[in-house]
Amino acid sequence: IAATQPSTNWHLKENAKEHHTSKFSSEELIVRRGQAFTITFNGTERPEQNLIFIAETGPKPSKTTKTLATFDISSTASKEGWSAVLQSTSSNSVSISISSPHNAVIGRYRLSVQSGSSSPASLGTFVLLFNPWSSGDDVFLPNKAECEEYVLEEFGIIFAGNKNRISGFGWNFGQFQGDILNICLSILDRSLYYRQDPVTDVSHRHDPKYLGRVLSAMVNANDDQGVVLGNWSGKYEGGKNPSSWTGSGEILQSWKKSGFKPVKYGQCWVFAAVLTTVLRCLGIPTRTITNFSSAHDADGNLRVDEYYDADGNHLEKGADSVWNFHVWNESWFTRNDLGPSYSGWQILDATPQEHSGGIYQCGPASRYAIKEGDVDLDYDVTFVFAEVNADSMYWNYDSATGKKTLIYSKSTEIGTSISTKAVGRDDRVDVTSDYKYEEGSAKERDIFKKARKKLGLEDKFDPTAPKVEEIEQKPDISGKFKVAGSLEVGKDLNLLLVLENLQSDAKTVNVNMTAWSTLYTRRRVNQIWKDSISVTLAPKEEKQFPIKIKYPEYQQQLTTDKTIQVTALCHVEDGIQVLVKRNITLDNPAIDIQVLGEAKVNKEVVVEVAFTNPIDTEVKDCVLQVEGSDLLQGILELRIPPLKANETSSTKFKLTPSEAGPKHLLVNFSCDKFADIKTFKMVNVIN
Repeated sequence: IAATQPSTNWHLKENAKEHHTSKFSSEELIVRRGQAFTITFNGTERPEQNLIFIAETGPKPSKTTKTLATFDISSTASKEGWSAVLQSTSSNSVSISISSPHNAVIGRYRLSVQSGSSSPASLGTFVLLFNPWSSGDDVFLPNKAECEEYVLEEFGIIFAGNKNRISGFGWNFGQFQGDILNICLSILDRSLYYRQDPVTDVSHRHDPKYLGRVLSAMVNANDDQGVVLGNWSGKYEGGKNPSSWTGSGEILQSWKKSGFKPVKYGQCWVFAAVLTTVLRCLGIPTRTITNFSSAHDADGNLRVDEYYDADGNHLEKGADSVWNFHVWNESWFTRNDLGPSYSGWQILDATPQEHSGGIYQCGPASRYAIKEGDVDLDYDVTFVFAEVNADSMYWNYDSATGKKTLIYSKSTEIGTSISTKAVGRDDRVDVTSDYKYEEGSAKERDIFKKARKKLGLEDKFDPTAPKVEEIEQKPDISGKFKVAGSLEVGKDLNLLLVLENLQSDAKTVNVNMTAWSTLYTRRRVNQIWKDSISVTLAPKEEKQFPIKIKYPEYQQQLTTDKTIQVTALCHVEDGIQVLVKRNITLDNPAIDIQVLGEAKVNKEVVVEVAFTNPIDTEVKDCVLQVEGSDLLQGILELRIPPLKANETSSTKFKLTPSEAGPKHLLVNFSCDKFADIKTFKMVNVIN
């Protein structure tokens, strides 16, 4: 006779503590693989007698795909498969310790029990995740502080700006909030891989390599109606400006609420931050990485070609580009497909840049393979290698004749100050040396040659390659832009063009200068200013030419990335052209957060945010957006009255923290003249 429906005690608190899943706010058991958990249930007649447990996941569970396990009670936990060990029995209930294998498929399981010849009775469902704390797991991370940061930390800092001026902004990953785990599981069930073959897809979900690749495709909307739609046009009607987001929660919840329609809009850091949330949620140690002067080598020749016209305007020609910065992910797991030295940090990139295997996905590419130039290894090592190592070639292009002339080439410009957040601190750590040998060293050039050789670029005749005599020509003058004064939105921009005659005879130079507002990808949006000068430089003379671009001149033209590219193309009489350029990122004015009093669990505390309007005109349409895991639910939005010139606004609001420990409050302030002024504050919450 079938037993009555058993009632199950999942020991949520105790199991969660053991499994590092206490931060999830769930009524469902969430545990990590390769580790025992305890449940108690009643309703079976003679509990200890021949109980058989059935754990199953996915649409068509089977033993061959390792999505179905049946196991009876044994005296010790099994190292290989699923097992159950009797803990204790009473007259009507039984406590069992259940263990899953280190390489179990992750996801939501149904658990049932069968006693004797009766039909199976359901005990309920639980979710199984990766286990970086367990030495048998592919994602095992031996350093406990790194597990805390890369799996359990809900706050991150993403680095941006440019190589001359690195800035960082806070992000609320929020992987343990509300419904995020369920949303992450539904992302897996909406991938192209699942739609094409659900049974095989689920059976591969034990493998972080596979899941990382699938999720790098699903976080962007291309191909599969994934989570975030990219937009690099500078116009964001019909959606949110990518720089206005402060956390992943709002994005993932919007995707679910809309019936899984892509959320508008994202740029690289948004894709990377959402992927961090999803992977940390599933238990794969993950962090965001920012690469400055990042190459997008579209044709795979490890070179990026940039074109300028005679006036010094940067032309949108060719598919290659160099971005001020680009953000991707590193996840930690073994590479049993490549061998032990390739294990450890793996690059995944959800920003849709180039097809891989027919769709927009990228990685996992072993960081060690990139450093060693092993561009023939899976997956997408060539593309990531180029992002940090490509040579830059600058060309003058004459649209009338179609003729292009090499201005100069540089092998040390791409891939600088590669950055990530420190473990346990709100600081920047430079990881450039983990991606490449020292710039300019013989070893670095050897690796570059090795990569070219592996790609068959070594001896191939390349019609676009500059002829030797073109490269060997030495310029007669050198030039650079220097910043004079502050780089702030709302202030005039003061630069110096410094030109130096390198020769021992006088030189006449005609200089064409332009300034354009750009996106962080250096895509030109609006011309701000142009000018030309003619100068004579005495032998070995250095001259400085001041340039002033007034705030009213650039204010209307500036993009929310606050970036300006200034170029000077110098035509030296009877000599070769010299290109001088600089990418400038302006700083927003500051915003200040004060917590008034002690922050205690379940007690209201007042926070004050102050902003001073630094310009001599009124600012209006002011909005303050606040979020922070365990400090407040969702996002608080406050409208602020207009601010006259130099006036300060002070806004107060209340928080009720829900958990003790160091928490981060993120604030984003916008108005008609300043977009997305971001700051964060660490709030130490006490019990």
